Parts: sequence; structure tokens; C-alpha cells
Amino acid sequence: MNRRALTVLGASAFCYVTAETLPVGLLPQISAGLAVDEAHVGLLLTSYAVVAGVTTIPLTALTMRVPRHLLIAIAMAIFAVSQVAASFAPTFLILVAARLICALAHGVFWSAIGPVTARLAPAGQAGKATALVFLGNSLAIVLGVPLGTALGQWLGWRAATGVLAVAGALCVLALLRVLPSLPPIQASRVRADLRAAFLIMGNRRVVRLSMITTVVVIGHFAAYTYIAPLVRRDGGLSGVGLSALLLGYGAVGLITNYLVGGFVDRRPGPVLTGLLGVMTVAVVLLAPPLGVAPTVIVTLLWGAAFTAIPVCLAAGILRVAPPEERDAASAIYVVAFQIGIGGGAFIGERFVSAGWLGVLPLLAAAMALVSCVLVARARQVFPDRMTYAS
Repeated sequence: MNRRALTVLGASAFCYVTAETLPVGLLPQISAGLAVDEAHVGLLLTSYAVVAGVTTIPLTALTMRVPRHLLIAIAMAIFAVSQVAASFAPTFLILVAARLICALAHGVFWSAIGPVTARLAPAGQAGKATALVFLGNSLAIVLGVPLGTALGQWLGWRAATGVLAVAGALCVLALLRVLPSLPPIQASRVRADLRAAFLIMGNRRVVRLSMITTVVVIGHFAAYTYIAPLVRRDGGLSGVGLSALLLGYGAVGLITNYLVGGFVDRRPGPVLTGLLGVMTVAVVLLAPPLGVAPTVIVTLLWGAAFTAIPVCLAAGILRVAPPEERDAASAIYVVAFQIGIGGGAFIGERFVSAGWLGVLPLLAAAMALVSCVLVARARQVFPDRMTYAS
């Protein structure tokens, strides 16, 4: 297993996840710095998710003939440039435009990173390699967003964005150095056009996995977007206490990622069903007001469960798609995930505006439970046990 290359891919994922969610922590600073309402600053997340979701499939199709190692490096280069533009943006509209440039590369990056990870892993260890790369996602939650928020509050949001630009540039150099030559698999078997990417929609297992992804992510982000007011209501946690809880949320996710990595390839069905079950119980317990200790415990259980779920889903899309269609299948998966993020955040906003904050955990639990049932009924997608030829 090429651990150096997987580590750099994980660092690149860390940068993308941190940049996408950083405005949440720096919303007041951006609002004051660019003289716009805080509600308008929220459009940075909504517009990013919409553009990434809409453009992932066509851009993945258009880039099918680009060698995979170069495509990943180019996507990171675009990321770095967009962060530079964002850090110097004189107006809110230019900031939005800079983030939308990043969103265009976002879908291509995430649709390519899964197949690239699989090609760097020995046979039967794609899930373990995916778990290693997805540590970057978890670290973004544990360290990236909290540290970026702290830096932005100390030196300003432009400084936090500038640091991400430097990190992205360093990732580009590292990717060019450690990634082996990875020619596009589709070059001799699939036409590199828009139709090729859409053909994968005829794969029922890919469609079913994508549907499960959308359902669980919508439920999660409907509640997670408003985790701060939820834990403040339930346990009175705010300020340092809230920051510590969010750090713990990501930390337990890191542990779960490590533990799950050894079983994703062998027992995909039971692992994902178990995680969804834990998530269901954890979030439903957040519905009624709780004290500090119960709130901390169930929130950490929630983090432990959900942070590992994308690892199972990403490994699953690589497992059910033929090797020559993995890029296209990963693009569908990215779209499903972006629909989940955008849809969940929108639904959460509607519920909170209506005064139904306490209903969000019930919604998340219901969606997780539905996903659990769908996984149990999709044994061809998430079998109880996988065997590999020695």
C-alpha cells in the first residue's frame, strides 16, 4: 500500500473539507468585513453545494481522458488559486465567485479520489485505504474548522483563507512528487463524453447506494447544521464548552474510522447497519432537553457513528461499480452527498425558522432508520461478508 500517496490524498481532502465548512465558524467576521447580512453569508455554503452537485457529472465526463494523478493535482491547484482569490476578495460577490471556482473543482476532486485510492491499494484493501484517506475529512472536523475559526477570529477571516491557500499549494507539490502515473482507465473502453458519465445511472446498485447516501446525509446535516443551538439548549454548552464538544465529536470519529477500516472490506453490511443504528439512537436522545453530561455522551456517540459512515459509503461505490466506471460512479456518489448537504441544511433552516429546533434530531433519527432498513434490504450492495481470492 502506497502510504505516502494516501497520506497526501488525505491532506488534500482535509483542505477541501475545511474550506467548504469554514464560513460557518467565521460567519460574523465575514459579515462585518464585507458589510453584508449574516443571512447572506450563509449563501456561501448553499451556492457551493449547488454548483458542486450540478457540475460534478459533466465535468467528470469531460475530464475522463486526463491522467488521474494529474487530474487530482490540477483540482488542488484550482483549490489553491480560489483560496487566494477569496482571501483578497474586496466584495461579497467576488468572494462568492471565488468559492464557486473551488466548487467546480470540488466534484472532480471527490469523484476521482475514490478510484485513485482504490488503485493505490492492494486487492481487497480498498476500504482500508479509503479509511486512511478519509482521516483527512475527520481531521478537518477535529482540527481544521476549529483552528481555522480560531485563527480567523484572531487575525481575520482573510488570514484563515490565506493559510488554506498555502496548504493547498503544498499539497499540489506533494501530489506531483508522490503519486505514481495513473492513466485513465476509461481511455480504451468508455467514450470520454457526457453520455459516458450518465450510463452508470443504469447500474441499479450504484443508484441504490446513492439513494441511501442522500437519505442519511440529509437527515444528518438537517440536525448537524444546528448542533450549536441544540447543545446550548440541552446542556447550556457554549463558548469553550461548545468548542471542546465539537473537538470531541471529531476525535471519536477518528477512532471509529480507525476501527472500522479493518472491517469495511470484509463485513460491509453489518458495519454500516451498526453505525446507522448507533446514530439513530444517539440523535433521537437529543430531541428532549438533557443535562450537560447526557448531551455530551449522545453527541459523542453521534460523532463516532456518522464520521465513519462516509467511509463505508465511499468504499461501497468502488465495490459495486465496474473498474472502468468507477470515476463516473464516484461522480454520482458526490452528487448524492452534495444533495444531502444542501438539502439537509435547507430543511434544517426551515424547521428552525418555524421554531421546531427540537424536531431536527427526530428527523435525523428517522432518516438514519430508513437508511438502515434500505441497507438491510440491499445485500448485493452491502453484503454480510466479502471473500477475496488469496
